Amino acid sequence: MSQKRFKAEILPIRDKLYHIAKKMLVEEDEAEDAVQEVLLKLWHTCDTLEKYDNLAAFATTVTKNHCLDRIKVLKRTESLNETHFVQETTENPYILLERKNTQDLLQKIIKSLPTLQQAIIKMKDIEEYEVEEIAEITGTKVDAVRVNLSRARKKVRDEYIKLTTL
Repeated sequence: MSQKRFKAEILPIRDKLYHIAKKMLVEEDEAEDAVQEVLLKLWHTCDTLEKYDNLAAFATTVTKNHCLDRIKVLKRTESLNETHFVQETTENPYILLERKNTQDLLQKIIKSLPTLQQAIIKMKDIEEYEVEEIAEITGTKVDAVRVNLSRARKKVRDEYIKLTTL
């Protein structure tokens, strides 16, 4: 792929890629860095881009996957930081412990779900994405997102009830 064609086909979708990255990563700087890295990655592989029929869709997928990788790295570092810093609060320590245990249990149950269901339930119930946005990010149909979300919620509910009523 020539530099001219790269500029004509890839650079015009930069704003769309940024929008996707910003939705997933939240922070503007993180999203900007992610888009720059994706564009650089695409440029380095421009010789192989000829085989893709829809470069915009491919670039969107690369951006989504790159952001998911960054989120995984950020989650690892955040969980390490949470174990070292305890927030002060005036609430009852027993209630705080109960909340923490419930949160840990729910996270454990969600991690046991299939990967797509994990991503969908996190995007919908935690990050508050719309179903249409989730479908675009995951590359699935809106109906498939709804079905996976319903199954994930049912599984979480059933497992939570089973584990808390022992």
